[in-house]
Amino acid sequence: MLSRFFRLADHGTTVPRELQAGLTTFAAMAYILAVNPSILANTGMDKPALITVTAITAAVSTAIMALLTNFPIALAPGMGINAFFTFSICLGANVPWSEALGMVFVNGVVFLVLSVTGIRERIISAIPYPLKIAITCGIGLFIAYIGLQKSGIVVAHAQTLTTYGNFGSGPVILALAGIGLAAVLVARKVPGAIVLSILAVTLAGLFVAGPDGRRVTELPSSIVSLPASISPVFLKLTFHFLTDVQSFQKALPLILTLLLVDMFDNIGTLIGVTKRAGYLDEKGNLPNAGRALVADSTATILSALFGTSTVVSYIESASGVAAGGRTGLSTLTTATLMLLALFLTPLILVIPPAATAPALVIVGIFMMQSVTEIEMRDFFVAAPAVLTILAIPLTFSIAEGIGLGLIASALLAAVTGRVKELSPIGYLIAGVFFLEFFHIFPFSG
Repeated sequence: MLSRFFRLADHGTTVPRELQAGLTTFAAMAYILAVNPSILANTGMDKPALITVTAITAAVSTAIMALLTNFPIALAPGMGINAFFTFSICLGANVPWSEALGMVFVNGVVFLVLSVTGIRERIISAIPYPLKIAITCGIGLFIAYIGLQKSGIVVAHAQTLTTYGNFGSGPVILALAGIGLAAVLVARKVPGAIVLSILAVTLAGLFVAGPDGRRVTELPSSIVSLPASISPVFLKLTFHFLTDVQSFQKALPLILTLLLVDMFDNIGTLIGVTKRAGYLDEKGNLPNAGRALVADSTATILSALFGTSTVVSYIESASGVAAGGRTGLSTLTTATLMLLALFLTPLILVIPPAATAPALVIVGIFMMQSVTEIEMRDFFVAAPAVLTILAIPLTFSIAEGIGLGLIASALLAAVTGRVKELSPIGYLIAGVFFLEFFHIFPFSG
């Protein structure tokens, strides 16, 4: 039955191979069960509830993708977008997390409409390819910086803004060791490298004291338990930003940025993973791309309802493809394992920041690797790209970085006679960000 439903023979695979691939993908992306709650909890959201919600949304979204498209692609709350949700929208723009969830919901609804009508693909094509790469790299640098900051490797400094932390501190030593271990495991292509580094640092933290004299990792009260209630965050989204002009002006650029980041992240992952799985046709097009876009749009709507930031397609799905995964059966396996992980909440709660820092840094490096695709010898291409990459972490805002890059692209295109290299939609989006920079549509009120 499984073989027929997922057309395993057509894709040259078997049930055991698909199950193994699903396990591989789960091992590669299981870090999100610890990292996503750790990031979103900075907004004041309930961390135990976030662990449950992260697992549920990942499982449900992945199952939707598996059943609707038969693609070997898993979904979960996205790295980068969760940082934007927390540090740019909630903390940077002083937006309550319930309102931010409302923005995620609107983002999902708009995405669904754009996906069904085909407009989404046209918007994506309106952004210059080098700038899409730069946005990914900038987000990667941002994520890596957050990892260094949260672990104490990098700290604030009055004169230079930042400096290195106390390298004699237990948590910092563990974080540095974790980054080194994760880097070695990734370089040696060890399956589940990031998860293994998180486990290693968490275990080591049982024997290392922090600055307060307490162990970096506290012993859990139990190993297995029923999942924490999702009631503190479930259906808590609000929409006050739709009730008056000033609030809407504040929300509009943030929602626009959610749309842009989500589009680039999902499309890049879809193309990259399905290419490795052999789904692209001879023209490089992806059959059933519309279904995949509808699946991730629906997942985003569900993520807002459950109480987490935007769900995206995970590039870690490529590890499952490398293990032989070719159909939705592998990702349905991943979804099942996500649900089983719900019963390990006590263990997930004791994972310290020193253990999640390596995950943030390594994922950031993964995202920055694509910088080699930018033609740096062409200043017309390099200037907007570099400005975007630098601005995202330096302003602590993905939105400001994207805006600066688009404005630079529009200005250079207009004054160098290369007007046609940016589409009318690209100029329109740049104009919206230009108005924001002059506080007509301010991000932060």
